[in-house]
Parts: sequence; structure tokens; C-alpha cells
Amino acid sequence: MSRTRTAPATARGERRAERRARADYTGGVYGSMLAASVVIGAGSLGSFPRAELVLLLLLTGVAFWVAHVHAQLFGARLAQQTPDRRVVLHVCRDEWPIVKAAVPPAAAVAVSPLLGLDVRGALWFALSVAVAGQVGWSVAAARRAGASGRLVAATASVNLLLGLLIISFKIVLKH
Repeated sequence: MSRTRTAPATARGERRAERRARADYTGGVYGSMLAASVVIGAGSLGSFPRAELVLLLLLTGVAFWVAHVHAQLFGARLAQQTPDRRVVLHVCRDEWPIVKAAVPPAAAVAVSPLLGLDVRGALWFALSVAVAGQVGWSVAAARRAGASGRLVAATASVNLLLGLLIISFKIVLKH
């Protein structure tokens, strides 16, 4: 009897390991850049209450996730075949890093009062967390792909420069 329980558990573990090996972190990089852009937009519009900014970050991540899922399912895939439940769940899972990338900047805003930060400080903290996430997702993607140390450093540098470009927008907007 324990054999039947072990076989499905082993199969599930193997499927999870396979999904991790095929993981695409593009959505995480994209989602982090999106979160940074949301923070800049929120900062340029004035001082949002923290709860609104947390919701704005999370809901924007979800909206873009839905848009990406829709594009994947009804763009390229519909031309090939009608998506079934398995395909829909696969695409939803593959695009989920867009939402996951919004969570750390939202959490930064949520905990900012505990760090003694005012709203402006919370915006800078969230922006910094989003850029760090962007660099982290790109490094994870490069490492997962088996890139050389030089290529990992290059992708981290490019994403850091992109993050600094986003930060420069915030500085230019004087927020």
C-alpha cells in the first residue's frame, strides 16, 4: 500500500522539479519593472495613502498577468489549437511571476511605517525593492539557463542600468 502512495508523490515531485527546470523568469523581470513604474506613477500624482499604493501595485500586477495569460492563450495558441484546462493552467502558472514580482514592493510599502518612513520614503523604499527584484529575477533566469558567470554579471548589470533609468525618471519628476 505504501508503494501506491509513494509513486504518485514521487511523480508529483518529478513534475515540480521539471517545472522548476523549465521556469521562465521573464515575467518576474517584467513585473518588477512594472512595479517600479507604478511606484513612479503613484509618486508623480501625489501622496497616496499606503493602503492604496499596496493595492495599486498588487492589482496592476494581476491586471498585467491576466493580459499576458490572455495574449498567450488567444494569441499564439488559439491559432494552433483550442486551449484545454491543462493548457490554461500551464499558461497561468508560467505568467504568475508578473504578480509575484509586485509582492515585495507592496510589502515594502506596507512595512514602511514600522521603519519610520513617511509616504515619500515608502515610495523610494518600494522603488528600490522593485529594482532589486528586477536584478534578482534576471540573475535567477541567467543562472537557471546555465549562463556563465560573465553572462550572469552582464544581465545583472543591464537590469541594474534599466532600474537606474527608472529611478532617474523619478528624480526628473521630482518625487
